[in-house]
Amino acid sequence: MTEVGVHEAKTHLSKLLERALAGEEIVITRSGEPVARLVPVQRKRKPNFGYGRGTFFVPDDFDEIPEGFEDYI
Repeated sequence: MTEVGVHEAKTHLSKLLERALAGEEIVITRSGEPVARLVPVQRKRKPNFGYGRGTFFVPDDFDEIPEGFEDYI
């Protein structure tokens, strides 16, 4: 973890962003007190539709009531 002051962060923001993207955590301080943390944004992954295709099936009698369960409905 690296700490930098607000003035240095403003002056070297592009370089600090590159370091954060490389995995380094940058803490920005004001008067020696931490006020912000610069970390890369976790990007959302696109859904992978059809990933489980062919791994399971729905039986034809899925929505039929099993024998012996008629009294519970």
